[in-house]
Amino acid sequence: MRRGGAITESTQTRTEENIADNSNFNVKDKKKKRRSRRTKQNSPIQAVSSSVNEILDGEAEVLVGGSTSNYVGSNDYQLPRASEVAFNSLPTMHIDRQKSEHEEGSLQNQHIFAADVNGRVFSNSCPEPISSQVTIDPNVSVVQSHVGNGKAQQKYFAPHWTEEAVRKALEKGDVFRALFRVNAHNRLEAYCKIDGVQTDVLINGVVSQNRAVDGDIVAITVDPPSLWSKMKGFTGNVENPAAISDCNLHLEAGDIILDSAKGKNKIDVDCGHSNGENSLTPKNGSCCENVCCSREIVSPELIGSSDSGYLSGPPLISDDSEAGGSSSGVEGLHAVANLCAIVSSLPSKRPTGRVVGIIERSPRRNTVVGYLGVKQWIRVREGNRKDSKKNKLPFTNLNQECIMLTPTDPKFPKMMVPLRSLPESIMNRLEASDATVEMDLVAAQIVGWEEESNFPEVHVTRTFGRGGEIEAQIAAILFENAINASEFSPETLSCIPHGPWEVPQEELLSRRDIRKLCVFTIDPSTATDLDDAFSVETLSDGIFRVGVHIADVSYFVLPDTALDVDAQIRSTSVYVLQQKLPMFPPLLSENLGSLNPGVDRLAFSMFWDINSAGEVLDRWIGRTVIRSCCKLSYEHAQDIINGLFDVQNSSVVLNNWPHFHGCFERSDLIKAVKSLHEISRILKERRLNDGALSLESPKVVFLLDEDGIPYDSILSTSSESNFLVEEFMLLANRTAAEVITRAYPSSSLLRRHPEPNLRKLREFEAFCNRNGVQLDISSSTQLHHSLERIRGELKNDSVLFDLLMSYASRPMQLASYFCSGDVKDNESDWAHYALAVPLYTHFTSPLRRYPDIVVHRTLAATVEAEEMYLNHKGSLEKLNAEEVMSFRCFTGMHYDKDTIECLEAQQSLSITATKYRVPCTEVISDVATHCNNMQLATRHVRGATDKLYMWAMLKRKEVLCLEARVLGLGPRFMSIYIHKLAVERRIYYDEVEGLAVEWLDETSTLLLSRYPNKHYNRRGSPGKCRRLEEMALIVSPCDSKLSMNLSGHGDSNMDNGHCQSEGGVILSGVSQMVDVEPAIFPLTIRLLSTIPVALHAVGGDDGPIDIGAKIYISSYFR
Repeated sequence: MRRGGAITESTQTRTEENIADNSNFNVKDKKKKRRSRRTKQNSPIQAVSSSVNEILDGEAEVLVGGSTSNYVGSNDYQLPRASEVAFNSLPTMHIDRQKSEHEEGSLQNQHIFAADVNGRVFSNSCPEPISSQVTIDPNVSVVQSHVGNGKAQQKYFAPHWTEEAVRKALEKGDVFRALFRVNAHNRLEAYCKIDGVQTDVLINGVVSQNRAVDGDIVAITVDPPSLWSKMKGFTGNVENPAAISDCNLHLEAGDIILDSAKGKNKIDVDCGHSNGENSLTPKNGSCCENVCCSREIVSPELIGSSDSGYLSGPPLISDDSEAGGSSSGVEGLHAVANLCAIVSSLPSKRPTGRVVGIIERSPRRNTVVGYLGVKQWIRVREGNRKDSKKNKLPFTNLNQECIMLTPTDPKFPKMMVPLRSLPESIMNRLEASDATVEMDLVAAQIVGWEEESNFPEVHVTRTFGRGGEIEAQIAAILFENAINASEFSPETLSCIPHGPWEVPQEELLSRRDIRKLCVFTIDPSTATDLDDAFSVETLSDGIFRVGVHIADVSYFVLPDTALDVDAQIRSTSVYVLQQKLPMFPPLLSENLGSLNPGVDRLAFSMFWDINSAGEVLDRWIGRTVIRSCCKLSYEHAQDIINGLFDVQNSSVVLNNWPHFHGCFERSDLIKAVKSLHEISRILKERRLNDGALSLESPKVVFLLDEDGIPYDSILSTSSESNFLVEEFMLLANRTAAEVITRAYPSSSLLRRHPEPNLRKLREFEAFCNRNGVQLDISSSTQLHHSLERIRGELKNDSVLFDLLMSYASRPMQLASYFCSGDVKDNESDWAHYALAVPLYTHFTSPLRRYPDIVVHRTLAATVEAEEMYLNHKGSLEKLNAEEVMSFRCFTGMHYDKDTIECLEAQQSLSITATKYRVPCTEVISDVATHCNNMQLATRHVRGATDKLYMWAMLKRKEVLCLEARVLGLGPRFMSIYIHKLAVERRIYYDEVEGLAVEWLDETSTLLLSRYPNKHYNRRGSPGKCRRLEEMALIVSPCDSKLSMNLSGHGDSNMDNGHCQSEGGVILSGVSQMVDVEPAIFPLTIRLLSTIPVALHAVGGDDGPIDIGAKIYISSYFR
């Protein structure tokens, strides 16, 4: 019997042994002695680990080599009580106890294994658990909550350290503060990111994880190096096939796969996120990570800070102070440095450790989404009802019972839901024996996880609807990522002017009036929030004056108003395909603040004088009044660039050509677009030569029917009109960053992108070298040049190049917002690796990003401070206007440190900082942290909705057969890249009935053969191996009609659907491809080989949604 996490023999079993035949006594006595020795050898913590990892967590124990695996039985007969402490009520469980052997030699190309403290090897090699030889009485299904026989409750986890103990240990360097991230492919593996340490720490097994959940900030101890695990894929020279086999599909904390957005939207994607608070004190609902905004030593401020959190008063010099960081105290910093040195000296080892406390609880604890398992509870309840009637006893409902919740996120464990906590609507359905409750997505909140419980306890708060419905799934996605989808409050709406609005007269007098300039916008055809516009003038000597004009939203959004607070909380606009959740109310984002054509609007403008070589000779920055003459789409701009509509035939009216406003003609607009295109090409070339990195990949665009349901998809890449917009947005953001850091070096909200993960970058280099492609990773410049050279070499194999670009994005780390004052002593950490610039921020999208609002306020204070200083300088020294402009110390081209630090300039900055409420360092740090969190949440929403729409498309098609490239290969599974959908999947082929698997390790070759009469059984689990149909779609060679339908030709309504490519170049749709020929047995597979696969939708009403993949095979044996 299993009790307290250890396997013991029940009284009944021992009695049966004692009355056995005497001839077997000696044998049984020896077995009992061996069991006794094994029990003594295992410590209590090992016994607990065995219980939690093998049984209660539902994970697999795999014998390496692919011969035997033990899986947990079904949970149908396990309805735990909330305490989860006693197992007396369970019948005897007979579990195969064969011991695993760790054969490392067979694992070099398959590295998703993880060993617990007992040395067992765990894996997620099978997509779903397969029952082992476990005998459970189906009539006993509820674990009782009382403590049996007066014995103390069994604790499965070590108690968490107190807050004071953690604080002192951090100061001494005995523990480390880290971000806790769980491997989505194997929940028993978690990785902790310690600031300043280049390699994440492995936390292996649920006992070592000690009730931490994904996103927590935890305190961890690191094991001695002798106990560290072998780095996955390390062979000594890094050139390792294992680097390819697993493809690093589990992201370490801080890693990110760059998006493939286009045009100005791509400017949003250059960054990822950096969660977290800096304080040690746990706060409910606080942010969970601090990767890039750690406040270590705060440098002296030139500008003092007021109690309200804004810069104010005369210039002050404050003492250095220390705020919370990764490790407090000098000893803590030394501990991080020592750990870095050890990690660097042991490149083949992965640090391991365990969680001793939770410093900050992840907000994700409050946003759990999952499915309730109620069928077994209903069966038990109905059985109890019948028994009570049969025995003429009153029927009572057990309020202490629990049901299980299975989260949709595989990084979460299963959870207990006390019935008493269920909403009334769900409880009524259960009382009515409504088993369809299992088909509904529900929202839940983790309320606790005790040391005596194997599962966290959650309370269900609401239902979203059927899991197979897109609306319910989208609502769940928004909830899971804490996206505010509520309506704007009356207080927020009251901050916006209502009724007809015109530019106030005082603004016309204080701003530069450029309404007579040819200004226009370039946006997606469906865009309604237009926050950037362009202009260009031709000066003498081949010099162009380019203008970028950004909506002056900060004029309407005053600090600390309800509108400002609401926008800060939302942080960003969220786009869910046809749905938009704006950061500002539509009255502001689509009307007053939007640069709509034909109306006067307030703007923040930047002008650059640029020569034919792309050099910026001069610039002007200030607030303006503009009137856009035209709203161009990306398609319109691309047509002009392509010469389809030039000056000579500009009188011709094309279909859907936008309406013109003002005195300008189409010829003016055509000349402007062509000039901007030529300048943008030169700027991009200079930027790439200076070391910028371009990782452009195709983007999947879904085609929707009239009901908004996807029926097909296409691949789209960025067009030249996208790059035109992108280049000038980058220039504006760089200029804004340079200006505000001159004025407020300790209070500027910036954006940084650290260098790539060196280990993963070397793995990518090894991947290329093994496949005959030379790569130079010494710098971003050399990496870009290498990729461009590879593009030319693979011009006849675009699929392979796109695969390499996808792989190249994996070493890239998160880009994030930060406050310049947090890392003032180390300005090298301010740089943006991908853009190869020392300073960068976000300025160009104030209608949909809150950091841009903060930057606008800082820039406005800077511009006005400069004007005050110049006026003072001009009146004092009797200078003319031209001489005064030469002293532009903040916005000018040349940096004059002495002028900036003079008393008059600093006084001007202090006055304008108070006027525009420029935040102090601490406030900006908090804003940066929150915005980083929301940026990451928005990215997760985008990824989840893309997966949802792909799932809906496949559900509609039932099966879709496509070609895939083998990205990773090993003895148990392969990773494939489906180019037409730009996604990666895994196919598991270990222990499949009727399939022979031969893995040639030396050549990394896989041979799959069909043996229809051969039945493969797991040791200890007869008949429980997977069926061949689970990993392969087998069709008969005679069934040509089926093959035609599987290739995607059966549901092509391209002409009837809606597609938004946002100016991209459409490559092809999945319904417009040639027939995919099925493979045949025997099948030989090597790395990067092309194989046919069948994709299908998984889950919905019966579980979490997913995209399933199988090998597409033709065979007479089915």
